[in-house]
Order: sequence, then structure tokens, then C-alpha cells
Amino acid sequence: MRGRIPDNFIDELLTRVDIVDVIERRVPLKKAGREWTACCPFHNERSPSFYVSPQKQFFHCFGCGAHGSAIKFLMDYDRLEFPDAIEELAQSAGLKVPYEGNRDDKPREDRSDLYTLLDEAASFYQRELGNSPEATSYVDRRGLDEDIVKRFRIGWAPAGFDGVMKALGTNDRRRQLLNEAGMVASNERGNKYDRFRERVMFPILDRRGRVIAFGGRVLSSEQSPKYLNSPETPLFHKGKELFALWQVKQANQTVTRIMVVEGYMDVIALHQAGLPIAVATLGTATTPEHAEVLFRTAPDVYFCFDGDRAGKAAAWRALESVLPRMRDGRQAHFLFLPDGEDPDTLVRKEGKDGFEKRMKESMPMSEYFFEELARDVDVSRLDGRARLAERARPLIAKLPDGAFRDLMGQELERRTGAKAVLEPEPAPSRASQARPAGTQPSLVRAAIRLLLAQPTLADEVEQPHAFLRLEKPGVHLLSELIDVARSRPGINPAVLVEYFLDRPEYAPLQKLMQAESVGDTAMQRVEFLDALEQMKRQAIDQRKEYLTLRMREGSIDDTEKAEYRVLSSAARTRTAE
Repeated sequence: MRGRIPDNFIDELLTRVDIVDVIERRVPLKKAGREWTACCPFHNERSPSFYVSPQKQFFHCFGCGAHGSAIKFLMDYDRLEFPDAIEELAQSAGLKVPYEGNRDDKPREDRSDLYTLLDEAASFYQRELGNSPEATSYVDRRGLDEDIVKRFRIGWAPAGFDGVMKALGTNDRRRQLLNEAGMVASNERGNKYDRFRERVMFPILDRRGRVIAFGGRVLSSEQSPKYLNSPETPLFHKGKELFALWQVKQANQTVTRIMVVEGYMDVIALHQAGLPIAVATLGTATTPEHAEVLFRTAPDVYFCFDGDRAGKAAAWRALESVLPRMRDGRQAHFLFLPDGEDPDTLVRKEGKDGFEKRMKESMPMSEYFFEELARDVDVSRLDGRARLAERARPLIAKLPDGAFRDLMGQELERRTGAKAVLEPEPAPSRASQARPAGTQPSLVRAAIRLLLAQPTLADEVEQPHAFLRLEKPGVHLLSELIDVARSRPGINPAVLVEYFLDRPEYAPLQKLMQAESVGDTAMQRVEFLDALEQMKRQAIDQRKEYLTLRMREGSIDDTEKAEYRVLSSAARTRTAE
């Protein structure tokens, strides 16, 4: 993590930049009285409805409703994440962004050197592509046209152990940067050599279009490994990055759907075929971080995998990462390809229209969810339906509150006859015993409401948060609220909610903040701490239930067995008390 950007720095930054200058570099503006106007860059229109106010340092479109500060404009127009938009503005204002908390990256000046070096490496590989008959033959054989080669900056790592080192490592500092960027490796004797040799090179770009790493593919399937990626570096964390996400955002003014495939060539073939919606993970399964980035990019996410055992396993891991992020309005789809086919070969055979047809026929997440869980279960038998319900309940509980979660619970009941008990009824706390029957709120929601009423309660929460292992919607939001309140002593509820202004959580938090608080401050404190304690216990029970299921299925390992014994002992002690 880079750490959090201090609010006072953001305030200072917005006073140092002029929103008119920021927008005018990207959109031609015309003076209209005290404001500036243009045709909106975020939707098609004939007459201008997009206004920029230098007095308020704010933009607003009366046509589509887009609005915000200079930061929000960069996020929407340049398709940047919030920290990257801050970095972009700060650089234009000659400021250095300070970060609070733990950081695993280098100071900005060092990162700039790394970005520059990696860009030079990409250019080096691009030049080498034209010098290699075998590499150009491979590119031609795969049917890649000149435009797609340039768009993805495809290159070639020549043979030899020191091509990059000779071209770029011209002094000690640059050799050090090559090492930090993961461009060189060492043998047992400590001798340095180029990490990538005799491979087609694919630069991996961040969300600002900067080179942060590389993937290399061998020409022959007999060579191993087929794909080689850069190692983890200060710039590159494979569990958070997606290959070609930048190209997707550049090709689509509005991204309404995005597809995850497995290989670089699959991505590139789909882009060339007229489907610039494909991205790929980088040698890892789909992570929760990937899922969040995907849904921030588009409301519809397609996962495309081979239909074999490995493809099904990868699809299930993707589903598990997606579940907690399936808010209403988001959809996930699963597309499994015929044996022996991949997106590259299939789109060449069937063309864009054929592949689009397969996408329309893909399985909705709900269908895949129940089909996979019932794969080895006889749902015609009572015990089979009970097993399906037991498997599905903890997974459905990961879904955020909303219509989709309710419908998944109803579908489970339809298939099994068993109700989806998504949230066990908590034992009444001392502060809630006087509450009328049937009005007990969700523990997580109650804790958030109490914290918003009294942010100083965050100072009394133990670190690390013991309730974090509880798999329920809102748990991580509660944890983040606690961390924000602790980091800003004296913060008032309105400012605490404003921290989430540009996030989906903003509207629900506003409603919770407006909810009437029950009891005086002392009673609120008791109820808040009691809710956290109950959540901690539920997390232990939830984990024990999961391990019990693993034990019944015979898939539990020794570490998990030891954990199960500890949890069982703790449960017996708690019962005795």
C-alpha cells in the first residue's frame, strides 16, 4: 500500500491548480460570462451543456449530470484511479505527494527513474523486434497487424545474457535501477544476466499508461516456461494489475463490459478482432483486488476460461473473489470454451460476431454458482439438498445486502427447500435488551451507525481488528471507518462520511448517519463494543463451520486441523463460561 494521502494536502493541491487550465488542456473551452463552456466530453451532444466555474473550481454537465473537482475530472476523463489523479495534478503543480502510513514503494523521484528506465526498455525491445526475422515471422504468423503491434508496444528480447544491461545499464545507478525493476537476475555465483532472452515481449502498463513490468513469451511451445513475467517490484504487484486495462480504457469512451481471459495473445487477438474489452491476469488467479478493479471499470464482467479441469478451478476462484463485490447493478458471466480452443483461435475461426454470440450465451454467475455446487450432489435426495444448502449458505452470506443477495437466497430455498440463513440472530446485548422484538439491526450496520454518531469510539477498538475474519457485507467498510476515525482525532461525522464521497459507500453512509441514534453516549459506547465482541465470536464460529465442512469433505490439511482444534477448545471454554 502507498498509504493515505493527507486531506490537508488535497485541499492545498486544489487551491494551487486552476480547474479551467486542467480541463482546457483536454477539452476546448469557450468563455460564457463568468464561466466556461463546452460540449460534454462524457456523452454525445450537439449544443454545449458542460460548464466549468473558476469561482467554485467545479465542473458540471446539465445533460448527463457529470460533476466534480479537478481531481474527479481527471479520474473520469483520463480514466485514472484517485491516487493517480492526485499524482498527475501534483506533478503539474510542482508538488510532491506525501503519504501517511506504511508504504512499500520508493519516493517519487526514485519511481520516476524506474518508470523512465522501463519505458526505455520497452523501446529497446520494440527496436529489436524489427531486427529479428524469427520474431517478425512469429508476429506475422499470428496475424498481428502493424497497428496492434504499436498499440501494445510488442517487442523482442534478443538472445544473449546482457543485451538490456549493455543498452541501458550505462552506469552504476542505472544498473541498480535495472535490478530494482526486475530486468536482471542473478545466478548462484552472483553474476547478473538479462531476465528476458529470446522472447516476444509484452509491456505491462499501469492505469496511467506507464510501463511497470513485462511479460515474455517463447516462440516454441517446447521451451519452458512458456510465459515469464517480471517479479514483484516497487511498481509491479501482479495480484493488483491487469494486462491491457489501459488499452481497454483508451479504446472505449464508456466501458460497459470487460472480459478476463488467460493469455496475452488471447487479449491481443480479441482487441484486433474488434473486441477491445479483453484483459488478463498476470500469472495468478483472479484476486479480490482484481475483482474490485474490474467492477470499477465496467458493470458487466465476463470470465472466459478453458472448459477443462484447470479452467473450472480458475473460474471458481474468480467467483469467490467476485461474490463480496456483487452489489446491485453489477453482473458477472462465465464463458467456458470448447476443448482445444482458446479466445485467440476461436475469434479467428468465428470472427467478432461469433464470439459475441458466445458471450450472449455465457452462464450468469447465479447459474454457474448453483450448478458447480451441485455437481457431485444428488438433489433428488433429502441429504443431497441439505449438503447443497450447507455449501451455499456461507457463500451467499458474502454477497452485499441488496436485491441480488435476497434473490440468491430465494433460489437456494427453491432448489433445496432450506432457507438461506444469511445472518445468525445475535444474542441480545445489554444495550439492546429493551429493543422491541424483531427490530434488531444487522450487527455490522449497527456498529457503523454507532461509530458515525460517535467517531471517538474508534479509539477504543483493539488492533488489529479481531472481527475482520467475519465474512459479512460491510465488515471491511467498518474497519476502514475505524481506521479513518483513529487517524484523524476529533473528526466529526460529516467529515468522516465525506471521506467516501466518490465511492459507492457514500450514499448508504449518509443514510446511516441520518438515522436516529438510540440511547445516550455511554449506552452507545456499550452497544458498539458489544457488537464488535459478538462479531468476533461469529467470525470464530464461521471459521469453525468452514473447517468442519472441509473435514467432512476430506480436504482439510494439517494446519487447518490444528486450527480446528484450537477453535473447538475456545468454543467449549466460551460455553462453560
